[in-house]
This record gives sequence, structure tokens and C-alpha cells, in this order.
Amino acid sequence: MNWRAVGAIMRKDLRVVVQNKGVVLPIILLPVILFVVLPLLTLVLPTAIDSSGASSNDMQELLAMVSPGLRAQLEGLEPDAAGAVFLLVYMLAPLFLIVPIMVSNVIAADSFVGEKERKTLEALLYTPTTDGELLTGKLLSAWLPALLVSLLGYLLYSVTANLAAARLVGEPLFPNLIWTVMVIWVAPAAAAFGLTSMMLVSVRAKTFQDAYQTGSLVVLPVVLLLLGQAMGVIYFSVWLTLGLGLALWIISLALLVYGKRTFHRTELIARL
Repeated sequence: MNWRAVGAIMRKDLRVVVQNKGVVLPIILLPVILFVVLPLLTLVLPTAIDSSGASSNDMQELLAMVSPGLRAQLEGLEPDAAGAVFLLVYMLAPLFLIVPIMVSNVIAADSFVGEKERKTLEALLYTPTTDGELLTGKLLSAWLPALLVSLLGYLLYSVTANLAAARLVGEPLFPNLIWTVMVIWVAPAAAAFGLTSMMLVSVRAKTFQDAYQTGSLVVLPVVLLLLGQAMGVIYFSVWLTLGLGLALWIISLALLVYGKRTFHRTELIARL
């Protein structure tokens, strides 16, 4: 493996990404909404409950619908504090996974399919690099930025969530073990899942928008996790988080092995 060639491919792709507003804007806006706007909205939660005429009993009834394991984590807290912990620590945990998935997904879509639209893929395919080096460079150019955005987003979320928790709970909620596992173990796997899925989609997609829209379906498992927790089927415990990361790594590895077998420049040239 010629890592200088891999590095050159990564640098070229990242330069193109930075210059593409259609790629940069989602990468910026999505973390801002999830990691700043949503946690700060919990500050108005008690006011919103009071203005709607809801009582603390209504909040307790809502929390009674969650799984027994999660209910045990919230026992002993005042209704406002329990609602804040429920939202900040547990309900927003699945949404965090959207960031590494979508960041890697959108960069990979631009890296693979964008080359076709910009008419630069053919020149790249004729460079003196192996298929493995070309694929590695393109995968890393999407995976590493997704990890960086996830880490920075988590740090930003910790600050805003702790600001909200200081008023409602009286103590900081972050860092905690569940989210630490999410950032270190699950987020890299989610990013790998997003980009390996896009790698397969981009082989047949003709435009960036086609690839991005099709690749966006990978967030459906996150939606199911969110609904499952809201309905009391599951809750984000440490063990569930570890298992989720393992499942994503296995799926990503399987997609990578399959994609590597089908990633041949002769086939890509034929599809130009």
C-alpha cells in the first residue's frame, strides 16, 4: 500500500469538499441543530409544560411509558429534572448517530459520484494507483472528517446540555459512560456504515443528488432506535450501546468486503 498516494487522494477529495457548499452546509447545520438548538430547547421545557396546562403528574405518566430499566435510572428525580435527563442523555443519543452517518454519507457521495459529475473520474482512474489505494483514499477522506465532526459535536453538545442541566437538574450530566462509549465505539462504526453503504450506492448512481437521496435511507435504523426508546421497548444502556457498535462494525465490514470485490476501475470506466 502506497500511503503517499492514499494521502494525495484524501487531500484532493477534502479540498473539493471544502469548496462545495452543497456538502459543507449539511455538515455544519446538522450538528448545530442537534448539538446546540435541541439541548437548549430543554431549558424552556418547564415553561412549555406550565403554559400548556400540563401537570407534573402528566410528566410522570409520560415517563411511566418508558422501559423499566430507564425508569429505574430516573427514579428519585423531580419531574422537570427527570424530563431533562430523559431527553438529554437518552432520547437524543440515537440522534447523535445521525451525524457520523450523514457526514460520511454526504462526503462519500461527493467523492464517488461527484467525480462523475465533475468529469474528473476518468483522469483519476488512469493515475498510477492500485484499486485498493484508490478505494482506501476515498473511504478515509469521508471517514476521518465524520469522526472529527462527531467529536467536536459531542464536545459542543456536552457544553450546551450541561448548561441546560445546571438549571433543571442542578448538576452536569456530561461526560457520562453511555455517551463516552457512543463517541469512542459507536460513532466510528456508524460513520463506517454510512460510507460503505454509499460506496455501494454510488457505483450505480448517476448524480450526487441521486446518491445522497438513496444513501439517506441508512438513517432509518436510527429512527427505529428513537421510536423503540420512546415506546419503552429499549433504552440506551451501556450494554445496548456496546452491542449496537458491534453490530454496526460487523455490517460495515461485510459491506466493505463486498464493495471491495466490486470496486474495479475497469467497471467504473465502463459506467462513465
